[in-house]
Amino acid sequence: MIESSTAYWSQETASVLAGLGSSASGLSTADAQRRLQEVGPNRFQERRKSEGLQLLLAQFKNPVILILLVAATLSIFLHDRADAAIILAIVLVSGLLGYWQERGAAIAVEKLLELVEVRARVRRDGADVEVPVDEVVPGDVVLLGAGSGIPGDCLVLESHDLCVDEAALTGETFPVDKSPGVVPAETGLTARTNVLFMGTHVVSGSGLAVVVRTGRQTEFGKVAGRLALRSPETDFERGVRRFGYFLMQVTLLMLVGIFAINTYLHKPVVDSFLFALALAVGLTPQLLPAIVSVSLAQGAKRMAKDKVVVKRLASIENLGSMNVFCSDKTGTLTEGTVHLYKAQNLAGEDSDRVLELAYVNSVFETGFPNPIDEAIRTFRKFDVSGYAKLDEIPYDFVRKRLSMLVAHNGQSLLVTKGALDNVVAVCTTAELPDGTTVGIDEVRDQLAERYRSFSAEGYRVLGLAIREMGSGRLAQRDAEAEMCLVGYLIFYDPPKASVAVTVSELRGLGVSLKMITGDNHLVARSVGASVGFDDPVILTGPELRKMSDEALLSRAPGVDIYAEVEPNQKERILLSLKKSGHVVGYMGDGINDAPALHAADVGISVDGAVDVAKDAADIVLLERDLGAVVRAVRNGRTTFTNTLKYIFMATSANFGNMFSMAGASLFLLFLPLLPQQILLTNLLTDFPGMTIASDRVDPEIVERPRRWDLGFIKRFMITFGVLSSVFDYLTFAVLLLVLKAGPDEFRTGWFVESVVSACLVVLVVRTRRPFYRTMPGQPLLFTTHAVAVIAIILPFTPLAKVFSFTSIPLVFLPALAAIVAAYIGSAELTKRWFFRREDRENHPA
Repeated sequence: MIESSTAYWSQETASVLAGLGSSASGLSTADAQRRLQEVGPNRFQERRKSEGLQLLLAQFKNPVILILLVAATLSIFLHDRADAAIILAIVLVSGLLGYWQERGAAIAVEKLLELVEVRARVRRDGADVEVPVDEVVPGDVVLLGAGSGIPGDCLVLESHDLCVDEAALTGETFPVDKSPGVVPAETGLTARTNVLFMGTHVVSGSGLAVVVRTGRQTEFGKVAGRLALRSPETDFERGVRRFGYFLMQVTLLMLVGIFAINTYLHKPVVDSFLFALALAVGLTPQLLPAIVSVSLAQGAKRMAKDKVVVKRLASIENLGSMNVFCSDKTGTLTEGTVHLYKAQNLAGEDSDRVLELAYVNSVFETGFPNPIDEAIRTFRKFDVSGYAKLDEIPYDFVRKRLSMLVAHNGQSLLVTKGALDNVVAVCTTAELPDGTTVGIDEVRDQLAERYRSFSAEGYRVLGLAIREMGSGRLAQRDAEAEMCLVGYLIFYDPPKASVAVTVSELRGLGVSLKMITGDNHLVARSVGASVGFDDPVILTGPELRKMSDEALLSRAPGVDIYAEVEPNQKERILLSLKKSGHVVGYMGDGINDAPALHAADVGISVDGAVDVAKDAADIVLLERDLGAVVRAVRNGRTTFTNTLKYIFMATSANFGNMFSMAGASLFLLFLPLLPQQILLTNLLTDFPGMTIASDRVDPEIVERPRRWDLGFIKRFMITFGVLSSVFDYLTFAVLLLVLKAGPDEFRTGWFVESVVSACLVVLVVRTRRPFYRTMPGQPLLFTTHAVAVIAIILPFTPLAKVFSFTSIPLVFLPALAAIVAAYIGSAELTKRWFFRREDRENHPA
């Protein structure tokens, strides 16, 4: 193997191949497998495993939990070993539940990711095969074409007009030409014209290269720690983090305050400390990370049924927040199958000569597969035995032309097709139907008129030109000059039959669609009209180029169609939309879509996309269907809503209970609940939360974008927390004044009321509708009632002594039923008042 310090770019190809123990015919499968075992998978870091000790320990990273574990361990030696053991057992059970949920979610996601694995084309055993990029090893010979991702740091063996985009590594905007050769050892990264770097991709041309380094040994891998490789924080993740900080502040204040008060009142120090810690744990929604993971995994599995694979789980939440969706027209709004409509000469007559020349240009094309050439090849076949390919100038997004040098009748002929303006730009003459030629300026007005006419009808017009090259056998880009225009190629790509309905559904969901296309504004307007854009606002690439970032920031949200857009302008459009406060999705599958996919809040591609686009996307559609995006948005909002439900129910009920306990500890001569009883309460009330991911969601909730609102959550928590405390104090009054309860009876009675009310109020706060008019999911309905029953019968079982409970008078049960019924009714009324007030403040008349 070549040492990592070796400047392989300064060595002859034969020397590098020998050092790698490889050849131009590649490796054997057995040798590749052995090398994979030696060097490891071709990635920058090991993937997180879905099971193991690390995932289990992660459930106990909460600082309050760690303090509680330490305190309980100390109490084994200083106080009551039995109580400490119970506390430790409850915390362990809670952690195991979280581990079980998250492990299941992780396994489900790993299985989904296997469906969209990025692969590389390599030579093994003398044959060209596709293997996962992770399995590429040093010594592999890779075959590259336009759209291919570079699977490692490679030395170029062969190239044909090979251009590579290295912006991800070097920041260089323009593609770099690559070719075999030797460069000095001291040559910098950007000047190593014989080296391909991992993390970059081919823009045009083709090539053959040998992999020298993989994974962390690559140039990209070396700087991976310094690059911003971590995906940007999503809107939802930011909200969860801020919510965590808020809870931490409240928790610390409560911890210090309650411990100080109970110590001042001369209650046992260790008990007071554990009591305060247990209260802090009770306020914290311990299962929130697990609930978020499970909700996202459930959402991913639902989306997989619609043939939508989620690569990055957090993007599901962004789908729920998305209110702007940008997409190219080809294959998304249109059928994606381009058809050749006509091949005409400059007089507007159907021409076999133009069609044959176009066929010659397309049939010998060896770059990336594209629908234009496929449409020409399938429209009509010609006998090209009289032609021999000599050379090719591949298509690229700057020239927008494809040229083929062929030998015909003893002469070399350059045949060029491409965007009409770009072809005309290299023409000096034009061929009339009778074979005579005139200056290009004589037909320029006629060209423009015909171009406008076809474009307005939704057709795409390409130009076809030729140049006789004498005896030339090679063609460089500068050969595209002084050419003769011979005719037009007219294509159409019909809109999908259902796309207008789908676009309307997106609008109904509060998502505005924006079409971004490289086609001219007349074609874009025609297609836009057929898919539901009425009198669309159009901004063209040339206009965009003249606009400042500030001007685009104010203009971008109001534009419906971006036409004549250059590849590097897509990212600028998306960034402007994001800066103006929108959550933006982008759908693309081409070589030039990777920057836009990275820039979007939600990047969406399709399974048949080029490697670089599929790798950059957050979500991959196994079938190209805009309707799948609509369903994915609904799933995203369902997932988002169910996650918030857990936060609403956990924080409101917990805040109320903790506030009640803090207040009760001030006037009671005993602790209102023992630490293990608090933790048991918290554990039992978390069980319904574990099933919230599968709950039904009211249809009207998914009809508008959902975004994180910490202020709303705080107001909800305080409102329903105070309501919960009111009925807690009513329970205190019944227990102390009516039943004359002692410490054990008081704790038992309040435990039962607290758990039952917290479980049943979930059915109220889970929906904005009256709770009796909307059915929860079966798992949620079962767990809420099951936990309520367990809480009621627990004091009458042998477990009562373990948790220091005692039997309560049966007369308390009717009182309990009345209190809980009053609480549920009050919660329903409070909910209506709360949401009406929120709607008034957010949407004043």
